[in-house]
Amino acid sequence: MTGHHHETGGGQQDPPPHSEDRSAAASHSGHSHKAEAPSPRSELPATQQRHAVDHAAMGHGPAAPADHGSTDHGEAHVDPLRGAQRDHSGHEALFRRRFWVSLALSIPVLVYSPMLQRWLGFAAPVFPLSEWVAPVFSIGVFAYGGLPFLRMAVPEVRTRQPGMMMLISLAISVAFVYSLAALFLPSGETFFWELATLIDIMLLGHWLEMRSVRQASGALNELAKLMPDRAERLRDDGSVETVPVSELTTGDRLLVRPGASIPADGLIEDGDSDVNEAMITGESRPVSKKAGAKVIAGTVNGDGSLRVRVTATGEQTALAGIMRLVRQAQQSKSRTQLLADRAAGWLFYIALGVAAVTGVAWTIAVGFNVEVIARVATVLVIACPHALGLAVPLVVAITTSIGARNGLLVRDRMALERAREIDTMIFDKTGTLTRGEFGVVRAATVPDWDEARALALAAAVEGDSEHTLARAIRRTAEERGLALPNVSAFEAIKGRGARATKDGQAVYVGGPRLLEMLGRFLPPELAAMEKQASAAGQTVVHLVAGERVVASFALADVIRPESKRAVDRLHELGVQVAMLTGDSRAVAEAVARELGIDIVLAEVLPEDKDRQVAELQRQGKRVAMVGDGVNDAPALTRADVGIAIGSGTDVAVESAGIILVRSDPMDAVNIIELSRASYRKMIQNLVWATGYNVVALPLAAGVLAPIGIVLSPALGAVFMSVSTIIVALNAQLLRRLRFRSATS
Repeated sequence: MTGHHHETGGGQQDPPPHSEDRSAAASHSGHSHKAEAPSPRSELPATQQRHAVDHAAMGHGPAAPADHGSTDHGEAHVDPLRGAQRDHSGHEALFRRRFWVSLALSIPVLVYSPMLQRWLGFAAPVFPLSEWVAPVFSIGVFAYGGLPFLRMAVPEVRTRQPGMMMLISLAISVAFVYSLAALFLPSGETFFWELATLIDIMLLGHWLEMRSVRQASGALNELAKLMPDRAERLRDDGSVETVPVSELTTGDRLLVRPGASIPADGLIEDGDSDVNEAMITGESRPVSKKAGAKVIAGTVNGDGSLRVRVTATGEQTALAGIMRLVRQAQQSKSRTQLLADRAAGWLFYIALGVAAVTGVAWTIAVGFNVEVIARVATVLVIACPHALGLAVPLVVAITTSIGARNGLLVRDRMALERAREIDTMIFDKTGTLTRGEFGVVRAATVPDWDEARALALAAAVEGDSEHTLARAIRRTAEERGLALPNVSAFEAIKGRGARATKDGQAVYVGGPRLLEMLGRFLPPELAAMEKQASAAGQTVVHLVAGERVVASFALADVIRPESKRAVDRLHELGVQVAMLTGDSRAVAEAVARELGIDIVLAEVLPEDKDRQVAELQRQGKRVAMVGDGVNDAPALTRADVGIAIGSGTDVAVESAGIILVRSDPMDAVNIIELSRASYRKMIQNLVWATGYNVVALPLAAGVLAPIGIVLSPALGAVFMSVSTIIVALNAQLLRRLRFRSATS
């Protein structure tokens, strides 16, 4: 009885298709890699390159130059399968350790500082050579806590791109050399306690900064942890062997037990279960899987046992691809970042100029002494562009991580930045605003029948048919949880519909030509519904029970329940919504009316979609295009922001700057909200970092000295570190961003 053909009435609509530090990592304290697990590990994002440092400078191998005068934390040793990234907590621990050791070494320096003894009114114990306590311990602080800063500055010198490390190095070097020289000068006042406290505070600031950076990149680390170390591979005889995941190859058969992580991408050959894909797709509910379904490496099996045929391993898995996207987005530079980089470069020369003027002015005013050195060192320290250097990269890292957790994958960082400026968003209708599959969208019955009873009977009559409309009726009945009555004597009526028997009575389902064949006429209430459905381009089928037409059903591409919420939210954000479709204008207008869409572009051929995008751009609109990434590729490329929706974990969609894992229009809205929130944080951080330097540099130079207000180098270091921490904390506030779902 399969394959019967419905002749339909009303406006004709073609059924839509079914939418378907280099190798030193191991030596860092706090590092631990799973022994054989080939889980993807990304390189570190650009945020973690702010220090102009290869932490080889900390005794972890030779230094090497890097971009913008910084050695690249991202140049980690990478295993070809694992993409192994050293845990950035190793750098955090390294700074923490150096801070505490240097602080301990600084205590004798402070106790034996003549200046502090005078200020605080105490006398340190005197013993032979006690006058050398402060110099010797200061040298220890400089060598252990300060010398690495000098090494970090070497790449900046090599690349002729001076930055924060050169400023720090100049400050501590001036203080150190002057203090050593003063030991041998008559009436020379040393600078050892200021030097020690300055280095301590710089180390503390770096420690706290690295902690923020590590937290910002938490999403990558969490993704990397999803991969198991070992897998259970099925032999040809059905027995099971446990092997390292690195040994898996395409075509292997795996046993995935309940609660286990899936070790490779594959297809289920046997078994059914609910799989938790939340960390990959952002889908909070477990996804039902059965034979023939795809599974993703790193997701967690539910209560069922699965047998899976491997289709991809290592770098070819969806998880590895997602991590590459996240890494690329975090390392790419936006226009705002380039501006911040230039400003940080300018700041070095400004600080150097201010320090020179300060030194000359104070020497003229009070003569060359320890106070002049203090002013110069304070200017150099307080001008360190840590806050400016972190202002944008930390926001980028957090933004990209938030996106990845919520199924918003950024291929092109500039696309995300441009998304905040979008004023028109075009949705492809089929499969985006709609499900891409037929369903019952409205129904009418005669007075003595109800819709549920009529739909259940129609679904029972269509039970064996594979026709598109038959599947739509059955699917709708199933979604509503209807119990189907027992029918018998199925028969296909070619070109008209289907017939069956219930309780000895003939029951028919079909369109207008079926009614003509049976000589039946629509009662007024059903005729009115058919007229409305036809005007909307919907397909109408009727249910005939005995001698009467008892119900009529309008079928069309079902609108996603979340689409209306997405359109309303875009309007709240000041964005116009356009719909692009190859369907008839009647069908398109009906969908547009229901959703409140502003611009309808109907009867558009696939090859003409990019022309429609270009036409809107010629009108001065900034356009985002949301499509499937394949059929809509030219339009996605043409748009200011191309968004591929419903691509699942296919990260190879070259035409789109942003990939949405789910087929949820609300995610396209979330992209705009994420872009705007990210930009706000960048601007806030840049304003703070710039404003801080405008105020702090004159204070450091001593403009308020006539009224008794001067900053010591240590206090300058405190201000610099606090400004950096404020920027980092402000960026962390992005984590409070909560995306709206279709039901919120």
